[in-house]
Amino acid sequence: MTTTNPTTLELTSFDPTADRDVQKKTRKRRKGLNVERAYTQAGKSPYEMIEWDRRSSVIRNPDGSVIFQMDDIEVPKAFSQVATDIVAQKYLKKRAVPLENGELGPETSFRQLVYRVAHTMRVKGEALGGYFATKADADAFEDELSYMLLAQIGAFNSPVWFNCGLEAVYGLTGGAAGTWRWDESKGEAVLCEDSYSHPQLSACFIQAVNDDLMDIADQIKREMRLFKFGSGTGSNFSKIRGSGEPLSGGGTSSGLMSFLEILDKAAGATKSGGITRRAAKMVCLDVDHPDIVEFIEWKAREEEKAMLLIEHGGLTSDFNGEAYRTVSGQNSNNSVRVTDDFMLAVEADANWQTRYRVGGAVAGTHKARDLFRRMAQSAWRCADPGLQFDSTINDWHTCPNSDRINASNPCSEYMFLDDSACNLASLNLLKFLRPDGSFDVELYKHANRIFFLGQEIIIDIAGYPTQTIAENSHNYRPLGLGYANLGTLLMVSGIPYDSSEARAWCGALTSVMTGEAYALSAEMAEQKGPFAGYKELADNEKAMLRVIEKHRRAVEQIDHSKCPAGLVRAARECWERALELGRKHGYRNAQASVLAPTGTIGLLMDCDTTGIEPDFALVKFKKLAGGGYFKIINQSVPRALKRLGYSEDEANDIIRYAKGAATLVGAPHVQPSALQAKGFTQDDLNTIELALPGAFELSNVFNVWTLGRDTLERLGFEADEFETSGFNLLRELGWSDGQIEEANRYICGTMTVEGAPHLKEVHYPVFDCANKCGAIGKRFIHYMGHVRMMAAAQPFISGAISKTINMPNDVSVGDIEDSYMESWKLGLKAIALYRDGSKASQPLSSSKKKTEKAEEPQPEAIAAKPVEKPAPAHQPVTIVAGPSRRRLPKKRTGFTQEAKVAGHKVYLRTGEYEDGALGEIFIDMHKEGAAFRSMMNCFAIAVSLGLQYGVPLEEYVNVFTFTRFEPQGVVDHPNIKYSTSIVDYIFRVLGMEYCGRTDFVQVKPVDPEAQEDKKSESAAAVAAPAVAAAVEPDAVDEKTVRVKRVARAGNGSSAHYAQVSASMGGGMQASVGMSTVDEHLKTMMGDAPFCDVCGHITVRNGACYKCLNCGNSMGCS
Repeated sequence: MTTTNPTTLELTSFDPTADRDVQKKTRKRRKGLNVERAYTQAGKSPYEMIEWDRRSSVIRNPDGSVIFQMDDIEVPKAFSQVATDIVAQKYLKKRAVPLENGELGPETSFRQLVYRVAHTMRVKGEALGGYFATKADADAFEDELSYMLLAQIGAFNSPVWFNCGLEAVYGLTGGAAGTWRWDESKGEAVLCEDSYSHPQLSACFIQAVNDDLMDIADQIKREMRLFKFGSGTGSNFSKIRGSGEPLSGGGTSSGLMSFLEILDKAAGATKSGGITRRAAKMVCLDVDHPDIVEFIEWKAREEEKAMLLIEHGGLTSDFNGEAYRTVSGQNSNNSVRVTDDFMLAVEADANWQTRYRVGGAVAGTHKARDLFRRMAQSAWRCADPGLQFDSTINDWHTCPNSDRINASNPCSEYMFLDDSACNLASLNLLKFLRPDGSFDVELYKHANRIFFLGQEIIIDIAGYPTQTIAENSHNYRPLGLGYANLGTLLMVSGIPYDSSEARAWCGALTSVMTGEAYALSAEMAEQKGPFAGYKELADNEKAMLRVIEKHRRAVEQIDHSKCPAGLVRAARECWERALELGRKHGYRNAQASVLAPTGTIGLLMDCDTTGIEPDFALVKFKKLAGGGYFKIINQSVPRALKRLGYSEDEANDIIRYAKGAATLVGAPHVQPSALQAKGFTQDDLNTIELALPGAFELSNVFNVWTLGRDTLERLGFEADEFETSGFNLLRELGWSDGQIEEANRYICGTMTVEGAPHLKEVHYPVFDCANKCGAIGKRFIHYMGHVRMMAAAQPFISGAISKTINMPNDVSVGDIEDSYMESWKLGLKAIALYRDGSKASQPLSSSKKKTEKAEEPQPEAIAAKPVEKPAPAHQPVTIVAGPSRRRLPKKRTGFTQEAKVAGHKVYLRTGEYEDGALGEIFIDMHKEGAAFRSMMNCFAIAVSLGLQYGVPLEEYVNVFTFTRFEPQGVVDHPNIKYSTSIVDYIFRVLGMEYCGRTDFVQVKPVDPEAQEDKKSESAAAVAAPAVAAAVEPDAVDEKTVRVKRVARAGNGSSAHYAQVSASMGGGMQASVGMSTVDEHLKTMMGDAPFCDVCGHITVRNGACYKCLNCGNSMGCS
């Protein structure tokens, strides 16, 4: 066997069959598994095989203020800055860790993190027995797992990084958290004695809900507990009686929807109680439920209400704003469970009957196509509901004699019994690609075995939120092994994502993964026995073997001519071995695999693409260590061009076309000599040259923020000109729009390879992404390409696939119906569609919105205005006393708030009465034009007089927030990150400061008392419950010197931190701030919400979103 170079993370091939026969002959058979080594050598630490580096991690708000900082962190040198930030901010334990000097402090190295995860699994595995044949096998498991974690070959889901090993390695316990664990000695689930001995290690849950009032009430409690701990949950509510069904105590039921609205509000309350993102929740309903029509149209109907409030009521389109807070159904993903019978009825245009929950009598009759059209119409309008194909799901069910599968987790990849949990792990597919472009199948199989073994050990060392979930986790042991970076692997290999070749690769890779996992599961069953639900609790043996056989037969459907022969052969061998061993020994695990979105852990592994997704852009940005971003070509592009046979010079020309030359030298029109003729100095040109490598367009550089006020004033411009939104310096200096665009393409690039020199059109599909690339890009992956790729993987997955099918804005309802029908025919278990622009919740709207607005269907009718009665000829006269003015004291308190709104500096000053009530405001924008300044002064006087004459401030806040006019845009306030006008910004501040309103601020204020209480906690009082770590990283101990976290404050006295200066490193001078990157991302992700951690725009990731700035995942991964 070969090993890796100790100073690199590059992987080499190995052949475990070379010495397997020898090992079998020499080793005496003992109970337990033999673990092979592929990456490591006995007696040599895997930590010595990695080259290490010490770095700082800084996470910033869009205004540059610091929200997290940690210095002197040790990470592998190959880690990107984003991976470093994820380790530092999210996963390192921030306090109560025993240090070498005997004091308590934080973890400061990734090696500490990896050691407590890998070593704990090894120690607990040995204690449980039956997992390792010898100590040497346990050593091999720990070393191999450690190296793979260090080398970004694979990663477990976030709760494992948060919690695993805190007790086993550091001796931390903490108070009881009300969680449950399996006690092998008692043969039952028991309450956990503390938080960390059996911490929560899973992120995905499915819960049952029954047609009982008290159980529905308990469901609220169960869901809120999971939301509080940052986990996601899904439930099928079809057992609850429909509207009008008789109750046992007399009367009739209020229907399912009344209870769903209560549960929705509870989820929203949990969100606002501590987490600014929405709760991760799935609501499923069977298509034969009496209230199915109301459920299908629930979200679309509420979305129409929100749109009316936004468009006609002046409310914000922010998801956390008042418009969406007012309506219901916004805190869950909704899915309709449809059967084969229903889909056949749709095809035949037959009737479909809904049935009462009690007795099963017919509740109503509908045309199946009408219901199907309603589903498509609602998805067209608001992206919900999705469809889950119930018959297909249960046809692949390994345990049908225990119960049917009724629901999924929020992202729809985990589908199993009610009251169960799933632990996720994913492998980085790109790590198995050899330098010659071939795929190392044996290494891939080996990695699958190591991670699956680790996941299996996790099951009985973890804690669970309820007793039933703890019991089912032990008795059925479902696991969710998966992968990431498929899209990158295909592009690097020169294979178009939407091609038969790509689908063959996907099917074979997925087949090998799950087949090898089930084979290992059967090996573990030989040593430790099959899972209890295999035979003992219910006779599922025949059913599971039938499903394994279905998986095996599906291998023959892979197009062998489009895939490496060795990969298909391995897939066939894995399933034959899994079936043969399973017939002898059964299986240790009822499920083995899912395809999860891998948001945060994908970024931890520096994956360009997550899960089964394609890439979203060809030109991206690289985060620099000291802050700022540097524009880069997607790292897959050069490798793909080489694979396709282009020379180095040709590849450089293609890359330059996409990324830009990043220099004025040689540019058309906007050349150094032309700029000097306009008055630019050599220093100005040097400044421009340094900024160009990070610019997505010339306007990112030719502005007052890059060149400075002095330069623009020297060029003859006044402040009221160049500080105005929309000011274009090059246009004002005489260049035409066509000349600017031509220079822009040369210097900043086209962001696409379409039209690039040398590149053959036949190779364009290799570089197709999920979105159009750049302003001139026309190509993107067709939505049916996504559906077909899912269909290639689905027959080889125990669960399902988390993926949203992105569709362009101009698709029709019929297109959505076709996608649903094709998904069913292709054997998918679930599908969710998203039409671009379908949500009103779009915090960063593009100019495209104006043209699309007219295409949105309008409500069919609006209630007519009642006719006003004519006033009577003679009206009684009422004498009312005149208003009185409450004068302010001569000496009064207040505050001054300085901020910039879209680059315009605004000073807001307040005057208060003795009781702290607001009595006057002053608005100072002294650098604006005289007319605008005078208008703002008059406006402030008018508002002040109104306040003094008794007009409630709340009325002003309600009227003037969300007024929209220029200047509007990004705000550098600690809590308000975006406003639609100066007036909107002013009354957001006043509403927050004096009315306690936080519904229209993007970053919730921190309660000073809560912060003080948090600081006063002792480091020895080991933290909150373990499950709490699944929400956010620990608070920083006040004794920990090396870690500095800057709280987001809620008033005008908050400390601000400016953007890191260029003096921190030469690389910084060629970088851009995140605001420039946000501007670039919003052209592709205009519907995406702000990150709930750092406030930057997110990108779509499966069924949820992820942040490329801080690594946060807004789903349950």
